[in-house]
Amino acid sequence: ARDAAGPPPRHVAIIMDGNRRFGARAFGPERRLEGHAAGARKLGEVVDWCLGRGVAELTVFAFSTENWDRDAGEVAALMREFVARAAEVERRCVERGIRCRILCTAPERLPRAARAALDRLEAATAPVPAPRLVLNIAVSYGARGEIARAARTLAARCARGELAAGEIDEAAVERELLLRSPPDLVVRTSGERRLSNFLLWQAAYAELVFVEKHWPAFAECDLDAALDEYRRRGRRFGR
Repeated sequence: ARDAAGPPPRHVAIIMDGNRRFGARAFGPERRLEGHAAGARKLGEVVDWCLGRGVAELTVFAFSTENWDRDAGEVAALMREFVARAAEVERRCVERGIRCRILCTAPERLPRAARAALDRLEAATAPVPAPRLVLNIAVSYGARGEIARAARTLAARCARGELAAGEIDEAAVERELLLRSPPDLVVRTSGERRLSNFLLWQAAYAELVFVEKHWPAFAECDLDAALDEYRRRGRRFGR
């Protein structure tokens, strides 16, 4: 096996999967939604671990546009969780020198209180100078929607005569995306092996690591194992 001798990833993205399954196992089927609170606490730990390992950017998939199709009671509980934890996340980010950005392709679907809480979190951490970490939280996000949004913006510019169709290239599309920095490493927990509409454009050349544990059970050694696996791989970008 190749030694973990390469540089660490600058940008790590995580699909935080398995909260409900963890909740059912840890608390019983009737209390499975408590796994979401456990998952939120885990994110705080992982942010600190990333800070200690020199990761400059962390992007996490918190709630997809497809998640709106879940049971209405579960969705409402998740929205309440976002509101309840936003102030604590804001405090921790400011204390640690973290800039937080919200990636949202369907903001109109968010309840007013959740949208306001996320807006406050982003605004409060925007002035953080020279952030130690940029934390991107994808909420009501879908990569297909992100790409379609970029296409609509470019089409509107063409219709206004600001842009010729022949000038639309990959760089033009990337400028219209919510997230312009591609992740070096994408980690998905809970044993699933798919991207599930997460960063489809940006993750074109990301290294993928799949972890069997559910997200709330993700441990510091699991992060180190994922980082080591990344460093062992030879990234050629098609060359």
